[in-house]
Amino acid sequence: MKSITISGSKRESVGKKATKALRNAGLVPCVIYGGDEPIHFSAEEKAFKSLIYTPDAHLVEIDLGSDGKFAAIAQDMQWHPVRELLLHADFYQIFDDKMVTMEVPVRSTGTARGVLNGGVLRRNLRKLRVKALPANLPDFITMDISPMKIGDKKYVRDLRVDEYEIMHSDSLVVLMIKNSRTAIADEGDDEEEVPADEVPATEVDNEAAVKEGTDE
Repeated sequence: MKSITISGSKRESVGKKATKALRNAGLVPCVIYGGDEPIHFSAEEKAFKSLIYTPDAHLVEIDLGSDGKFAAIAQDMQWHPVRELLLHADFYQIFDDKMVTMEVPVRSTGTARGVLNGGVLRRNLRKLRVKALPANLPDFITMDISPMKIGDKKYVRDLRVDEYEIMHSDSLVVLMIKNSRTAIADEGDDEEEVPADEVPATEVDNEAAVKEGTDE
């Protein structure tokens, strides 16, 4: 997994006045959890752009100068209710020999056969929660959808690999090719064409899939 670096300074005072002064100076108060004790630090707001404005998952190296470097993942970010202003950031420290869980984006490659025949690609989930050692965490999960026909679905079980564990049920639908009024019969398909009114309702699929997938 790719890593980005955030440089900051350790802070001793964590009171409201000190926090307000940091924000007035364009700095973001932050905390690293997961170690022996929380580590409080601050960093310039612009240092977070590479972490915030990206769809991919990233590990973060927090460089506090003489106070050390810490490998972490972003845990929580608090924003101003009106202005687009980052108010606070929490990180969770990670270690090479300890498993970590985080959400990873799902990407598709190719153009589905069913889409070329007029079907519609329906993405039920754009991220999946995975568990792995830091070195095995993927930037994203990729699936080739080129062979998929109208009515085909990709399940979590289709995406499992040895390097990491996907923390969802095997039967969770990640994406599917939905029928449409403009769809045409697939001439290369020997199976009987499924009438449009017999294609499973996507909304029902979505609702059932999400309910099942959230039970970890």
